[in-house]
Amino acid sequence: MRDFHSPGRSPVLAMNGMAATSMPVATLTAIDILRQGGNAMDAAIAAAAVLAVVEPQSTGIGGDNFCLYAPAGTGEVFAMNGSGRAPAGATPEKLRADGLTAMANTSAHSVTVPGAVSAWEKLNRAHGRLSLAQILAPAVKLAEEGHPVHPRVAADWADAAGKLEKNAAAARHFLKDGKPFAVGETFAQPALARTLRAIGEKGARAFYEGEIAADMVATLRAAGGTHTEADFAAGLDVAEFVTPIRTRWKGLDIFQCPPNGSGLLVLQMLGVLGQCETPEGGPLSVTRLHRHVEAARLAYRDRDGFLADPSQVEVPVAKLTSDDYTRQLRALIRDDAAMRELPPAGMAEMLPKHRDTVYLCVVDAEGNACSFINSLFESFGSGILAEKSGVMLHNRGFGFRLQEGHPNCIGPNKRPMHTIIPGMVLKEGRAIMPYGVMGGHFQPMGQTLFLTNHFEFGLDVQAALDLPRLFPYAGKVQVERGIPTAVVDQLNRLGHQCELIAKPHGGGQAILIDHARGVLVGGSDPRKDGCALGY
Repeated sequence: MRDFHSPGRSPVLAMNGMAATSMPVATLTAIDILRQGGNAMDAAIAAAAVLAVVEPQSTGIGGDNFCLYAPAGTGEVFAMNGSGRAPAGATPEKLRADGLTAMANTSAHSVTVPGAVSAWEKLNRAHGRLSLAQILAPAVKLAEEGHPVHPRVAADWADAAGKLEKNAAAARHFLKDGKPFAVGETFAQPALARTLRAIGEKGARAFYEGEIAADMVATLRAAGGTHTEADFAAGLDVAEFVTPIRTRWKGLDIFQCPPNGSGLLVLQMLGVLGQCETPEGGPLSVTRLHRHVEAARLAYRDRDGFLADPSQVEVPVAKLTSDDYTRQLRALIRDDAAMRELPPAGMAEMLPKHRDTVYLCVVDAEGNACSFINSLFESFGSGILAEKSGVMLHNRGFGFRLQEGHPNCIGPNKRPMHTIIPGMVLKEGRAIMPYGVMGGHFQPMGQTLFLTNHFEFGLDVQAALDLPRLFPYAGKVQVERGIPTAVVDQLNRLGHQCELIAKPHGGGQAILIDHARGVLVGGSDPRKDGCALGY
């Protein structure tokens, strides 16, 4: 039970259906879809489409999608990889000829063909009940009529103003008199509304072929990209159902999407942490936080060496998540000192400090559970706006390398290393929690912090999301202000270099399915503008 004298919020409880997203109107949309006869998948897609309108810095139809779906009563978990591929002309030689020595976050070369719309259509066909037109209608209405800008959205918008200024079309539509939109100002996107309506009426083909695709291709070509209409046409079928990966932890089955996503890091870190006894000092104890940081340093080291597109290179998932290997990693962690040396962090230091993504989850009255994440990667993605179609294009290709011979080196029709990872927990063959934590490459760290907060330290769903966070980044440990000063001092004495972070780490949502009592328990991260609602 939380201290009602202290600021905060209680978890949300309901019995029929529940949604948790990073914006209130998206959560309400998901609930409305459930009440209209849609299921968890319909509601998740509807909420994601709304977020593409009202949280434009974080997500959009110009981005990618991953999803885990657990149909009630089946014991199965379906995984969707909706990440796009680089265009056929994207070679290291071409990028170097264009003057790049590393991937650039605002370059057209960092724009892979968006995969989200392909994923939405395939998920809807396989598991949905309502038509795409019904599901996308709320987003169309909001794009046409506008929606007031919320505080976290406004803060991110202000930070990205410099990026938006670099693209004339983005500056025209996403800046007001040359300034970012402020809290309470209404922002409408009529061109995006037309595109969303076309997708609802004609399906994903309307996005990947015809005038909408032509607009995106022309925009990218003008910005120096190699993209062709043939690349976009191929993107129609880019999304694919894949076999999820999993691990057993504390009597629970933890499911993740396989590479090119980073979910294997969650399984690897849980494997290491599961071999540690629970610290007596609790979730904010020095021992707990130190071990978590050390486990993350080891896991992210391996990510930088191995994670890439498994259709083009071998990614040794089984080895990296095996009991034998995680025991070896656990043996490297000492409670009295931080590890002094690791192999070069590489990619971790190349990634931007501030990433934007939306995560949402929905459980319907039948118990179908959907864990859903959609992203532009950085705030406003590449900052390149396809003006006629209203599509802001992501920059997932910034996750590639230009290093020849590296598994994650950019190449034609290749998927980049991806950070967005939905999570799903099953117990005794039944889904008990769709969950996720946003924040770019922080996500595996965030997920494992949340899972251990709840299942190991006993915090309720909301409190487990609320708890202050930290993350090893670029040789230092970034800490939120909520971590006690005395704890930070002790971490420094162990050999960590702690620094306060300007913005908090990520954001998250989760819904616990209490089968014994027939109750849904939801939480939504205070680091974002959203909420959980149920009925």
